[in-house]
Amino acid sequence: MPQDCAEAGALPEIEGLEAYWRHHGMRERRAADADMWMADKIMLDALGLGLEQTHAFLGRAAPGYDEFRRWILATAGPPDAERIARYHAWLSGAPPPPRTRERLLAVEAAPDVLGSEEMEGWARDGFVILRAAIAPDEAAAAAQALWDHLGAVPDDPESWYAPSSHGIMVQLFQHPALEPARRSARIHKAFAQLWGTADLWSTTDRMSFNPPETPRHRFRGPHLHWDVSLVRPIPFATQAILYLTDTEADQGALTLVPGFHRRIEAWLEALPPGADPRRQDLNGGARAIAAGAADLLIWRNALPHGASPNRSAKPRMAHYVNMYAPTLKRQRVWR
Repeated sequence: MPQDCAEAGALPEIEGLEAYWRHHGMRERRAADADMWMADKIMLDALGLGLEQTHAFLGRAAPGYDEFRRWILATAGPPDAERIARYHAWLSGAPPPPRTRERLLAVEAAPDVLGSEEMEGWARDGFVILRAAIAPDEAAAAAQALWDHLGAVPDDPESWYAPSSHGIMVQLFQHPALEPARRSARIHKAFAQLWGTADLWSTTDRMSFNPPETPRHRFRGPHLHWDVSLVRPIPFATQAILYLTDTEADQGALTLVPGFHRRIEAWLEALPPGADPRRQDLNGGARAIAAGAADLLIWRNALPHGASPNRSAKPRMAHYVNMYAPTLKRQRVWR
């Protein structure tokens, strides 16, 4: 559970939380919806809540505000006091709290974790692998948390195929074994190099379990896609996946189109009138990225990406980990 709550066992007052509940519970429409997007994003991550799980609860349960607050505590535990203080400071335009400021300065001053060749590859290909992003035992603990959540075991393949409405996505957002990656100074430094700043927030995201294909269990995706609007210009952002076991290219590895970020603008411009960019076949340039346990694969959000069919005998196990700057922009129109 999150630690350092100023008022253990109770949810402190969170600025913007009630407005978020009213809006996303469809009780009222907020006029500045697009402008509040970043505030909502940071607030949920500060609370340790996944975006999807929160929206699902609000839509399914239509809770009252007090019930929503109780659900937050039951789901994510008492929030981290430092993160809440940082969120409130950002919301008011004030500097971050001293403890946060010291931590961010330490990340800025730390030695680079991505070397010149890796940074050159990032500029050229749009992705990079941070080797040994967390410790081996931390990756193994996260993998075990995933096995436990699924009710599956490594030596019983029949247990790998429980019915799921989310495909290879596993709706596990909160677990102590997921926190080392979210709080890793080494991972933070890698993202700081890519973003050009250490003033970044860590996402609260889910896990992934991609078992081998069988005649009865075929790969359902997600295939190559983007998680960003393709209205130009496409704002810079990162995405990342942490492999929890050694993952070969044929093991359902993440697949992407290297270098596509350098030509996406011209590619979009050249599409025939009315053509849907999301329905174009880009598989010819796709590459499945193998990496080891505890390696973090980071890519630019302008790259088409997706999982791949698992042709091996072992499942792909992963945790989605990402960081973002509060200056991140998004297009108001989805294309």
